[in-house]
Amino acid sequence: MSSKPAQAVLQPARARLWADFVALTKPRVNLLVLVTTVIGFHLGNQGGADLALLFHTVVGTLLVASGAAAFNQVLERDVDAKMRRTMSRPLPDRRIDAGDATWFAFGLSAAGVLQLWLGANGLAAGVALTTLLLYAIVYTPMKRVTSLATIVGSVPGALPPVIGWAAANGTLALEAWVLFAIMFFWQMPHVLALAYMFREDYARGGVRVLPVEEPDGRSTGLQIVNYSAALVPVSLLPTVIGMAGRVYFAAAVVLGLAGVVMAIRFARQRTPAAARQLFYLSLMYLPVLWVLMLANRA
Repeated sequence: MSSKPAQAVLQPARARLWADFVALTKPRVNLLVLVTTVIGFHLGNQGGADLALLFHTVVGTLLVASGAAAFNQVLERDVDAKMRRTMSRPLPDRRIDAGDATWFAFGLSAAGVLQLWLGANGLAAGVALTTLLLYAIVYTPMKRVTSLATIVGSVPGALPPVIGWAAANGTLALEAWVLFAIMFFWQMPHVLALAYMFREDYARGGVRVLPVEEPDGRSTGLQIVNYSAALVPVSLLPTVIGMAGRVYFAAAVVLGLAGVVMAIRFARQRTPAAARQLFYLSLMYLPVLWVLMLANRA
């Protein structure tokens, strides 16, 4: 008997399995991680272009971020099974065994930290390891306990540009922490808008985001306005400390004020449509800000 029919069945199954393992790494989310890492690298790179160093930095960071995402899905597989937008993920749908996913997450994380350590430097590896531990061990279980987890989760979310800076520069200078601050204050309105849009789903999963703890949205609106307003002066710091020029400064003011206006609109209306518009604005804000910062370096 020919083995061709069996192979024809096995090949699509293997392809689906690989696709499921890739899904554990949350590739769309990690695209932002890679972009911000590269931004931090280029801003921290004071010498000529070092493509080998950039390669090790990007690949190492991608591996660590992918491992963190996989650990997150392992730890939250029961939560994901209750939420409509996540119940079809590989673990809650039982297409991948939790043990296999755990080893996969561990392997990716260890390989990424090792690559950063050997290919870049120990400082970048240390920041990446800190990011992993904060995200997987602190933030992920904290989401079931308190809405303050959103603030805690914004810390590892803001560290990728610091990894890039540390890899290129070998320091954690003031400039690296300015990049961290921009990412941190940007994330809060972004994440809270998303949480408001999916608050019913989060409630089903037992995730304690602010719109679940206070369903009327008043506290969510106030926090979004506060963080959006704080982002404006923080986003101007690159010009103040000599990282970027006046064109960047002017554009950052315009972008920041637009964000504040949208935040106030959401706080007044507290509708899914207003939250969605704010969310999409935040998606546009960050890449435009990074491009301007690179194009108008001081």
